[in-house]
Amino acid sequence: MVNEIHIQNFKSHKKTDIVFNNLTVLCGNNGVGKSSAIQLLLLLREAYLKDRSFNIMDLKSNPVKVGTPNDAIYEFSASDSFQIDLKLNDEISTFLYEANSEDAKIKTFISLNQKSSKLPSNHILSSESLFTTYFQYISAARLGPQEKYEKDDKIVDVHKQISVIEGKAEYFVHFLERYKDLEVIKEICILNDSVKFSDLSTQVIAWENCIGKGINIEIEDIGKLGFLLKYNFETDASPTGRTKSFEATNVGFGLSYVMPILVAILSAQKGALIIIENPEAHLHPNGIAKLTELICIATQAGIQIVLETHSDHIINGILVQCKKFEQNEKGIDRNNVSIYQFDRDENEHCTVSTKIAVEEDGLIRYPPKGFFDQFTIDRKFLMGF
Repeated sequence: MVNEIHIQNFKSHKKTDIVFNNLTVLCGNNGVGKSSAIQLLLLLREAYLKDRSFNIMDLKSNPVKVGTPNDAIYEFSASDSFQIDLKLNDEISTFLYEANSEDAKIKTFISLNQKSSKLPSNHILSSESLFTTYFQYISAARLGPQEKYEKDDKIVDVHKQISVIEGKAEYFVHFLERYKDLEVIKEICILNDSVKFSDLSTQVIAWENCIGKGINIEIEDIGKLGFLLKYNFETDASPTGRTKSFEATNVGFGLSYVMPILVAILSAQKGALIIIENPEAHLHPNGIAKLTELICIATQAGIQIVLETHSDHIINGILVQCKKFEQNEKGIDRNNVSIYQFDRDENEHCTVSTKIAVEEDGLIRYPPKGFFDQFTIDRKFLMGF
């Protein structure tokens, strides 16, 4: 489990500390460093996976394209370096990356200062999800509905990933078809008179039906061209009780846009790490609430999830799930939630992170200024007080 990260001099992070939890949520205005914190985790993962060392950090890697050390190092840093202190499963590692010449500052990679770094033990590297196949990253740039979805047996069978390029989730349909019979952990299964099986395919459809009603999913393997994703819907207008099948590009955008998230969570085992940006995108508030419920019960069950969000519906949904847990429903223990508000210090043009406490009954008693307060501002104007 990722426990903590301490960032010095990376992009807008002059000095930022984040204590992670089962569920960690990063909030704040645009351009204040939320994505940058996530990028560091991805860059460290890629540095290790590339050659089983951290000696070279590729700043134009598949999941993250930062650019050059000039782009990566905090503009007003006194040194030509950045440092990450990472606590994984209670073991602390230190990574110091330097670009000590003008030529080094314009390359597309940066080198590790091995003498000033303390690398993770072999035990951490072999067991921590950040460095293994028990990891998924879904970005805000994930693909919308496609005419066909890519196929890559090595990525899906060996590396067990739904995404390679910039978190686009380009292989999620192949992944779902390949692991459709995988048993979903019982804590996050929907099981009732209508849903009797706990395999991945059944549970993805069941949770998709919580977001949109009466949906069924069809996947067609079209050989080396990839996969087709189609939908049909329950209806009394048809003798079969269902509509004809529609291609993904001809149904609601949000149905396909949310599916990689469902696949990633429902296929995860306890101890896995999933990073998701803007899970709320293209969803109705009711759908956001149901997706947040799944995120909360999954993290309570032992799957670690890191979210970046701009949605008060996500925050409110988490608070509702905290209160439900207190009332002996599923939900999530508030002690397993960390929420951070990111802002900018205008004097030093750097990120400032504030941890927000979730109190009993799912309350946030003293939110900082700018923490999802636009509704209150608008309401006061409309009501005249």
